[in-house]
Formats: sequence, structure tokens, C-alpha cells
Amino acid sequence: MSEATVQTMPTARQRPLDPPDEVTELRQQASMHRMTYPDGHLGWLVTGYAAARAVLAHPGFSNRPENLHTPIPARSELVKEGLQVPPGFFLRMDAPEHTRYRKLLTGQFTVRRMKMLEPRIAEVAAACLDGMEAAGGPVDLVEAFALPIPSLVICELLGVPYEDRAQFQEDTKILVNLETNADDVMKALGRVSAYLYGLIQRKRAEPADDLLSGLVEGGELTDEELTGVGFLLLVAGFETTANMLGLGAYALLTNPDQLAAMRDDPALVENGVEELLRYLTIIHVGPVRAALEDVEIEGHTIRAGETVTLHLPAANRDPSRFPDGERLDVTRPAGGHLTFGHGIHQCLGQQLARAEMRIAYPALLRRLPGLRLAVPPEEVPMRSDMSIYGVHRLPVTW
Repeated sequence: MSEATVQTMPTARQRPLDPPDEVTELRQQASMHRMTYPDGHLGWLVTGYAAARAVLAHPGFSNRPENLHTPIPARSELVKEGLQVPPGFFLRMDAPEHTRYRKLLTGQFTVRRMKMLEPRIAEVAAACLDGMEAAGGPVDLVEAFALPIPSLVICELLGVPYEDRAQFQEDTKILVNLETNADDVMKALGRVSAYLYGLIQRKRAEPADDLLSGLVEGGELTDEELTGVGFLLLVAGFETTANMLGLGAYALLTNPDQLAAMRDDPALVENGVEELLRYLTIIHVGPVRAALEDVEIEGHTIRAGETVTLHLPAANRDPSRFPDGERLDVTRPAGGHLTFGHGIHQCLGQQLARAEMRIAYPALLRRLPGLRLAVPPEEVPMRSDMSIYGVHRLPVTW
């Protein structure tokens, strides 16, 4: 453990694809650090891979918001107001409550089911590329490609009308913006929840062949629980993958040797996706856990009630687990990264995200072999202000 207490979690990046230099320096000193939170709470910042993995796996930590102190200043107000976990929003629950919801949904996101979706994902990607070619460059790759693919796929999987996407995508931007005030967060939560509650009522009256209808007909969840489950799956289902597709394209376009390797060698695609997931680690301000009991991690005692923030971008570059981890290398055996988390909260939709990336990247790079940035790399606006990192826009031409 480093001697000095970190006063606030560093967030300013000196280079768009790297964690803040201050965080990298902290990881080089030690894997765990005392940190003062915006509300004055003295907790922990974890920057090492093994320590982060140990926290995520340990049953003595809670993910419920009422137990946590947030490292995000604008969100301290929400925590102070005692934000309640909506019924069904199982990401913010602990076992055994979390276990019940997780079991109901695990069968919906199997590798086999995601395999069955692959032809549809390929169709959607091809349609996006058709549209890009018809329009001609330059285009914003986020709007034309990275956002529509996961949005359309998750809408079809859940049974959410794609034409309704504009409002919930706008509200999601409000929810993941680190600077949004508590009042605006609550209003956006209310709008998305009201929309999904109404959709659940329609599914109950006229069920279809989709995931939400299946959950309705299963009869194990109330409409309020179904709303919470739908909210989580909808937002997580497009926001994360859309940002991986956009940021991954930016990373490849600014590392042309890696782009060429992934484009020209089909055998490298799967590994390249894992390496991009590791190297970019778009969950860049968490996750956060609270100790429910005294827990010892790497010889340090985290006391009951203390909050721990895990810096996954730093952990995923820890040289003890990923030698030369500061370099993007699509030939590296990159499995074992923590981008999808670890333990009971490991991302439920990770196989869907992988399938979308494995299909979308090669489709893009092979259809448009002359793809290049339409602006200098430093002019691409980065999502430093969002809880999910990425690019706000990615102007490209070919």
C-alpha cells in the first residue's frame, strides 16, 4: 500500500487511450491505496489486477448503493438522498436477492443463443455499411455504425420497438454523464422506467417471441420487477458495446499495424476483440464496492463500512498479469481481463457483446479497406465526462 492518501480519484487523461498518468504511477507504487471520497469518507482505490479480482470475487462486499460512497462528486448528492434500488434492477443487489434474478436470465444469454443471433448481427452490420457507402464519406462512425448495431440487436432481442430508441438513448446519455445533477438523473430514470412499464403492459396483453414477453409469460416477476430488469438489459445492451465499437475503431485507426493484422488475418479477430476489451476498458470509474465485514486483501484490512473503488483500466494493464500491457497487441493472449467484471456480477451479456464485436470489426475493416479518420486524432471528442468511456463522435472517410 502506498503511504500517501489519494485525495480524489484522478480522471484527467494525458492520452486518450491510456488511463490517467497519475493512476498508472499509483499502480507502479502499490496495488492498493487509501483514498478520500468527495463526501470525506476514507476508503480505498485499487489499481492492481490481483487485488481488484479478489475484491470482485469476495462475498464480503456489497454492491447496494445505500452502502457505498461514490468517487464521482456530482453523484454524492444522489447517494446522500438515499437512491433506492428499483425492483428487478439486479446489478445493484447482493446475494441472495441478486441470485434469484440472475438465475432467471442466465439461460437467455448462453453462448449457443448468441451464436444463433450471429446471422442477424451480420445483416445489421452489412445494412449499416450499405448506408455508409450510399451516403459517402465523411460520416460519424458512431451514428452510422457503432450505435445502431447493438441498439437494433438488443431492441429485437428484448422486444423493444426500435423506432422508440431516440428517447431512451437520450435519457441514457443523461444517466451516464458524470456531471449530471441528481434532479436530472431522477427525471431520466423516471422517463425510461415509465416507458418500459408501459411496454410490459403491452407485452402482457399481446406477447411476442422476445425476451421480455418470455419473462412476462414466465409469471415469476411483477410488472415493477420486469421494468427494472428491462431497464438494465436495454441500457447495458447498447451503451457499452456501442462505445467499444466506436473506441475500438479509433484505437485501430490510430494503430494502423494492429488494424491491418485484424483486417487481414481472420484467425486474429477473436483474440483482437479480447485485446481491445482489455486495452480500452471502457468502465473507467469503477466498479465500487462496500465491505460488509472486515476483509483482508493482499495483507491489508478493509474495515466493515469502507468503500473500495476498483480502477479497471489500470488493473487491466498490470504488468504482473499482462506483460507490456501498455501496448495494444492483437496477437497477445488477452483472456482473463476484468473488463466484464468478475464474480457474481460478471456481465450477463458479455457473449452478445463479443459476438457483435467479432462480426462488426471485420465487416467494417474489410468492406472499407481505405477507412481513415476524417479529422486529426486529437480532434476526436472523447467521453471523459461519461461513466462509460468512448468517443462522442468519430468522423471517418475512406
